Amino acid sequence: MDKKKLTERDICTKFINPALEQAGWNMLNQVREEVSFTAGRIIVRGRLHTRGKRRRADYVLSYKKNMPIAIIEAKDNNHSLGDGMQQGLAYSDALDAPFVFSSNGDGFLFHDRTGLFGQTETTLQLSEFPSPETLWNLYCQYKGISSQARKIVEQPYYDDGSGRTPRYYQTVAVNRTVEAVAKGQNRILLVMATGTGKTFTAFQIIWRLWKAKQKKRILFLADRNILVDQTKNNDFKPFGQAMTKVTNRTVDPSYEIYLSLYQAVTGSEEEQNIYKQFSPDFFDLIVIDECHRGSASVDSAWRQILDYFSTATHVGLTATPKETKDVSNTDYFGEPVYSYSLKQGIEDGFLAPYKVVRVDLDKDLQGWRPSKGQTDKHGELIEDRIYNQKDFDRQLVLVKRTEVVAGKITEFLESSDPFQKTIVFCEDIDHAERMRQALVNLNPKRVQENRKYVMRITGDEQEGKAELDNFINPEERYPVIATTSKLMTTGVDAQTCKLIVLDQRIQSMTEFKQIIGRGTRINDDYNKHWFTILDFKKATELFADPDFDGDPVKVYQPKAGDPINPDADEAGDGSEPDEHPCAEDAEGYEVGPESAWENDDGNTPGGGEEETGRPKRVKYVVGNVEVTIIAERVQYLGPDGKLITESLRDFTRKQVKEQYASLNDFLRRWHQADRKQVIIDELTEQGVIWDDLIKDVSNKLGAEPDPFDVICHIVYDQPPLTRKERAEQVRKNNYFSQYQGASRQVLDALLQKYTDTGIESIEDVKILTLAPFSQIGAPMELIQAFGGKPGYTEAVRSLEQELYRKID
Repeated sequence: MDKKKLTERDICTKFINPALEQAGWNMLNQVREEVSFTAGRIIVRGRLHTRGKRRRADYVLSYKKNMPIAIIEAKDNNHSLGDGMQQGLAYSDALDAPFVFSSNGDGFLFHDRTGLFGQTETTLQLSEFPSPETLWNLYCQYKGISSQARKIVEQPYYDDGSGRTPRYYQTVAVNRTVEAVAKGQNRILLVMATGTGKTFTAFQIIWRLWKAKQKKRILFLADRNILVDQTKNNDFKPFGQAMTKVTNRTVDPSYEIYLSLYQAVTGSEEEQNIYKQFSPDFFDLIVIDECHRGSASVDSAWRQILDYFSTATHVGLTATPKETKDVSNTDYFGEPVYSYSLKQGIEDGFLAPYKVVRVDLDKDLQGWRPSKGQTDKHGELIEDRIYNQKDFDRQLVLVKRTEVVAGKITEFLESSDPFQKTIVFCEDIDHAERMRQALVNLNPKRVQENRKYVMRITGDEQEGKAELDNFINPEERYPVIATTSKLMTTGVDAQTCKLIVLDQRIQSMTEFKQIIGRGTRINDDYNKHWFTILDFKKATELFADPDFDGDPVKVYQPKAGDPINPDADEAGDGSEPDEHPCAEDAEGYEVGPESAWENDDGNTPGGGEEETGRPKRVKYVVGNVEVTIIAERVQYLGPDGKLITESLRDFTRKQVKEQYASLNDFLRRWHQADRKQVIIDELTEQGVIWDDLIKDVSNKLGAEPDPFDVICHIVYDQPPLTRKERAEQVRKNNYFSQYQGASRQVLDALLQKYTDTGIESIEDVKILTLAPFSQIGAPMELIQAFGGKPGYTEAVRSLEQELYRKID
């Protein structure tokens, strides 16, 4: 056998697998091959999207299911023994597996991150691969897991038999938490971005500790009734009769798993603190959802629950840990045992990326000052000073400003999909109501079809609040647009929300992340793969804050007269266009969840003072002041999440030259690539914003160029050609004369497809199932016209070479 002629797969089958079996690894239960552990970043192109590459490990070895401890990266025998090591180490970082092996079939290079095996890297013969027990003993020694604690750590995950397995980051979160509890740690913090499955993660933690009899009575605390109900009926359902929800301010000590709202067991009066009906040592484990809220604050009423059950283990879950001079999650829980960020979730393809459209209004930036003695529409004398963005819709209402914002929202929806779920975040309840009215008046046809097309969903109004479940239900079409203030900031699982409108001044990074999290969930069934943020209050300047960790696809600032949706004129994809919350009231004062539901704007209707003793705010209403959009240039965010101040061309030039220093480097890579689309996708992942670049060059040419010409022109100062010009050059050279019959018809049709839609379409063999190819013959017939698939592939490649041949 000539090992040099074997493929990587052959090396795995003939050498690595036998070595694992000989070492005692169970190939069915302990060894997984070709493990894709990410989904592939969603890459947005106008109104279309595609997936980037998944991260895939050749082997993941686990002592028990979902407890990975080792990675193996395989190469064919033309590579050296350690050529896969760096790749394996990168996977080791993600999967939290401390042992890494690289092999080309001759043996193994073993990298030990624990430092317990001997030297860091050791060469092993195929027969020397360590057994499962050897690596597991080293792992437990490395983690400080005692013999007694191993019984807890080895407790299996819950498996419903459906084949559902936790995502890789969920297993890391669960394993680290269970290990921490097993070692006696009593305050544990998990930070996981919104939409990454914190509740499912919490369930697996509780299940394993409960089944291991390490924790016998458990309390799960949340801050919204709908979250408790969803948890009980979905992720926590396997607990069955052992589980109860605390209701009617009564407790029954006969259960083992308790789910409760914070406010269901606490109150302002001592008799309302029903948690004291339990003995202080009743619970062994308390899991606190959204722990950045009250539990982080020393004087919080919610914190009293934790202090009362201080002997229990406390596990805090949050997407946005709060760290201020007064409130600190880490002071209470310690540093997170694991963090999974919004940025990483987007990179892995588990969270939806987003676009940002920035709209600046003249009065917001320039300010407005009343004339001497001017009164508002209610006859109130307007205080004489300059009002600007921080005042609008708080101290001063410009009626026409609301109409302009509502008009832009309507324009965006009509240019993309008027039925995409939309949340409009307003300053307070009054603002949310005025925005609702403005949107109703601008969408009479939609409202006539269904009066619930636009609904105000705020804490003071029962009918709107009752529609929250319908809004977040993907199967319910209405409501489409929800105007709100604080009520939908957190905890609202709006899987199909495609548009988030920010007409609220946001200065809290915690609140900003929570709001952005309303759109990050992906739903393949309803074509929800990305979303748009429409920002009227410069809130997205928080992207530049080092505490923010998720960069948007792009930021677009339309000039006066520009379309609000920059992608409205692009080809569609054939489909339909597509937390209760409130830790603070509108003035930044912390309030309880129930009071937030009653009045989420910080104002007490009527009366001169609020119950807090603060003076009631005066809000002036002015109806005759014109508000317009100021012309602003397009801004973009770079991979570091900071606004790019240089031009798009300069940014693109810098990004591309990092990979292709010269034109020759780029041309060499382009001509050698079997599929040009691979290069286009690679540049997309590096931040090249094709839509806007193509439009830029199109304006110069009067027709759409090829991405190849866009890069050659913008980065290397070459004259660009349109796709039509390239196609015509192929025909002038009489290229098709070497083909006859069906093969010539196919190539001619491919060239026309390239002219119409670009290089991507002709590189996909599935195009043969579409017109006009389907009119020429069946796909297999057409491929046979080239002598089979290799002949067809070579003909397409030859056509591409002719397309990109130097044109004088």
